[in-house]
Formats: sequence, structure tokens, C-alpha cells
Amino acid sequence: MRPLRYVALGDSLTEGVGDPVGDGWRGWAALLAAGLSEPSAEFTNLAVSGAQTRDVLETQLPAALALRPQVASVVVGVNDTLRGTYDIEKIAERLDKVYASFARQGTAVLTACLPDPGTMLGLPGVLGNPLARRQRAVNTVVHTLSERYGAVHLHAVDDDWIGDPAMWSSDRLHPGERGHRQLALRFHAMLAKRGIATGAAPSAEPEFPPPTRSASLLWLATAGTAWVIRRCNDLLPQLLRLAVTEMRHRAKGTCGRLDLGAAQSVSAALASLAVPVPVPEQRMSLPEQRAVPGPGPVPERRPVPEPRPVIERPVLERPVPEPRSVSGQWSLPEGLAVPGPRSVAGQRPAPEAA
Repeated sequence: MRPLRYVALGDSLTEGVGDPVGDGWRGWAALLAAGLSEPSAEFTNLAVSGAQTRDVLETQLPAALALRPQVASVVVGVNDTLRGTYDIEKIAERLDKVYASFARQGTAVLTACLPDPGTMLGLPGVLGNPLARRQRAVNTVVHTLSERYGAVHLHAVDDDWIGDPAMWSSDRLHPGERGHRQLALRFHAMLAKRGIATGAAPSAEPEFPPPTRSASLLWLATAGTAWVIRRCNDLLPQLLRLAVTEMRHRAKGTCGRLDLGAAQSVSAALASLAVPVPVPEQRMSLPEQRAVPGPGPVPERRPVPEPRPVIERPVLERPVPEPRSVSGQWSLPEGLAVPGPRSVAGQRPAPEAA
């Protein structure tokens, strides 16, 4: 049996950050690929740390389409919320194009809703709430478009393991090996339910011991510090402005307006998208009696039969009875007569005809 071809698109989460193996990263996508089919799926990981929806659309998508995979995962959007260029309408437009492109090829798409980074980092409310609104907006877009294109969608934001610190790496932004295995397990179960994954499910137990505290501190002092510096250049100024707005609305008790405005922006972004492209015919399994016919030769026209002659039947004429005389049937009492037309006062009589 020919193995499935699986291509992963996204950011550092799909790249495997938090699940070190040797000198690189493994991650949930590689764990999932091992259990998609027998033999193991042909796996290509195009995800890059720091990637946004624009990078997925412009760089990763063309390379993925050229491979013509049967399965593709698109898990992206968190980095968009951590940039000063955040725009939910553009995010929705880019993701719609990515999903539509895979739908035209008949590729099964994997998507996920993720927790907001402010909550994972434990930021105070005035800083975390703006990031939470952004991530909720991205999750709403991903969830809606996943339903539209029939994607295999994992609503990971509500999973129990999300709140378990043992599932996360030291940076609190990326899952550890246990967390990556939970993502792989859940995606595998959903794909197996659809009959796509036929191999053995990944194990939930870790293969390697967790990183030591010194290794975690070293990572935070090097790569983690570099990440904070990059975010300070583009996100921090805007995040401070958002925090000031949050505090002002808190003082007035009108934080609900911020939530309402974010929800309206998401609705407008989704409403602006075009009608989705239907799934190709080769991926549709309709019953024979309901199959959609494809284009074919025009059937031969049948000759129109000549009209039958209409047989005219004689209409029997019935004699019309003569009107009965009213005066002969009814007689007025003596002394009574039928009154004639009355003359209107002030009206002159009409002259007689000459």
C-alpha cells in the first residue's frame, strides 16, 4: 500500500519547538506522521518559527501544493496576534485562500484553535486581555473556515491538558514532549474516525526525560531573551497603548465595548470573504441516485409526434323558451299602476324629438 503524503504548514508549534530530539526539533506533526499509514507517511515539515499567516500563504503554500499531499496541517495565527501589524480581516482572507487551495486539490486539512499567549505567560489583565481578544478572534476565524471547508478541526483551547504545567516547556509558549504527544494523539483519533489514519496511534508517554532546569534557564537566557527583544520592537509599543485603553475602559466599567468591537470586526472579516470553492468531484461520495452529472454529449433529440386531428362533435341546440309575460301571470290590484319616472325639482323636461 502506498503511504500517505503529509505536509505540515505553520509556525514554531508545528516546527516542534519544545520537543527536542538530537540537534533539532521533532514535534506533534512528526509524531502524527508516523501513525498515519503503514508504511509511515511521506512527511514534509514546512513550518518555520515565527511564521505568520502571510508567510504560510506566500511561501509555504506554493511548496505544499507542488507536493500534492493527501493530508496537510495548517496551524498558525498566534504570531499574528503578537505583532503590531495585527489585522483580523487580512488574517481571515489569507487563511481562506490557504484552505480553498487545498480544497481544490482534494487535500484533507488539519486546523486547531489555540490558547492565547497572554494567559500562558501569566500576564496581568491589562496586558493579557488585549492579546486574549486577538487570539479569540483568530480562533473564531479558524473555527468558522474549518467548518466551511470541512477541515479536521481540533478545538485544543478547551482541552484539559492545556492547563497542566507538565505539558508545557519552560517558555510556557510551546508544549513539551508530553504536550506535543497530546496534539498528535487527538489529531490521529479524528483522522482515524474519518478513515484517513490507518496506522498505530502515537504513544502518550514521553520517550525522553524533560529538559533539566539548567537547560531550560539556558534556553530562556539565549533564545528566550532574543524573542523578547524582537517582540519589544514591534509589539510592545502597541501593547502599551492597548493596556492604556484597557485601563480607561475598566475605570468606566465599559470593557464590554472592547469585546463587542472585537466580535464585530470578526463578523465583518468573515462576511467579506467570497463563496468557497466546492470540493472536487473525485472526493465526493454521493449515492448513485443523487450523483451530480458531469458535462457530456448532448443527447439526440427525439422527433416530435404530429398532433392528432381534433374530432368535431355537433353541438345539440336546445330551443330557447319564450319569455313569459309578467302581466299575464301577475295582475295588479285595481286602481294601482306602475309609476313612471319622477321629475326632479328645478329640472326642465327634455324637448321632444322633432
